[in-house]
Amino acid sequence: MIGAGAVAGLLGLVSLVLPAPYVVESPGPTFNTIGELQNKPLIEVAGERTYPVSGALDLTTVYLSGGPNAPVNMLEVLTGWLDPSRSVSPVELVYPPGTTGQQISEQNTAAMVSSQESSVAAALGYLGVDYGQKLSVAGFAPGSVSEGVLQVGDVIETIDGKAVTDIEVLRRGLNASGGSTVELGIRRDGRRTTERIAPKANSEGVYQLGVGLNIDYSFPFRVRIELDNVGGPSAGMMFALGVVDKLTPGQMTGGVHFAGTGTIDSSGEVGPIGGITQKMLGASQSGATVFLAPEDNCGDVVGHVPDGLQVVKVSTLEDAVDAVTHIGRGKDAAALPTCS
Repeated sequence: MIGAGAVAGLLGLVSLVLPAPYVVESPGPTFNTIGELQNKPLIEVAGERTYPVSGALDLTTVYLSGGPNAPVNMLEVLTGWLDPSRSVSPVELVYPPGTTGQQISEQNTAAMVSSQESSVAAALGYLGVDYGQKLSVAGFAPGSVSEGVLQVGDVIETIDGKAVTDIEVLRRGLNASGGSTVELGIRRDGRRTTERIAPKANSEGVYQLGVGLNIDYSFPFRVRIELDNVGGPSAGMMFALGVVDKLTPGQMTGGVHFAGTGTIDSSGEVGPIGGITQKMLGASQSGATVFLAPEDNCGDVVGHVPDGLQVVKVSTLEDAVDAVTHIGRGKDAAALPTCS
């Protein structure tokens, strides 16, 4: 006969290898945006003059275990709890219930593509290079004032007679209305028409149409970013820095090894991301000495900075370029803003 203790022990061992409803985050690899990957430039510019670069502007990643794509067992979760370089979270805090692995992969890929396009737009905007934007309706928010008036696929060409050359023009026009009716020039199924809508203010007092927008960019030259098997929007700022460095005379980094993270929009605003503790560890392990962190992530940065890594907080692409240039010229990084 098998004793009760042996049975309990066997059940305990079995429970350790059963799938557990957690996600484990650990430091992922870094990639130099001004370097090469598999003997090809990670960022390649065609049709415009580029300049020599040096040093590194690493984008950082987090390796996620768990969830629909790669379930973890309880042994891996326990190991994660004991390892200070890892973070363990309930799966429902990371992935919405019912999300499939395919949906996650598709969302991450779409976010990466959008991030790359926004990063190029931000870089060109910073450099004063003109480019085109086409805004089309992708969907409607619940209770949208535009539903039933606009249609998915509508291209917004004008607002109150002014050409919508970029999303900022649309935003300014909506906010200037103060909630009064605006006239939108629309291209629908190849034909021009007009629609009248009264924008609605959100909780922050910003007037909106209540629609999701697709932005199609038209750049004056080709910028190709080659990075497979990495998803999400968090590399946007580092992509933008890489593009700026390649298109700017002089070596912006001065040979210094930088790393960083942060989303970016076409106007150059840097946004917060997840997993910054693991990203700082990954940066340190890859040899970076300076880390560019979104200002909105400072609460997660304080108390978790690896030895030998200096953190500079940024909120715009201009902040990031200024920081890299400052340090690249041999100036004291301590003079730059940090998280505290």
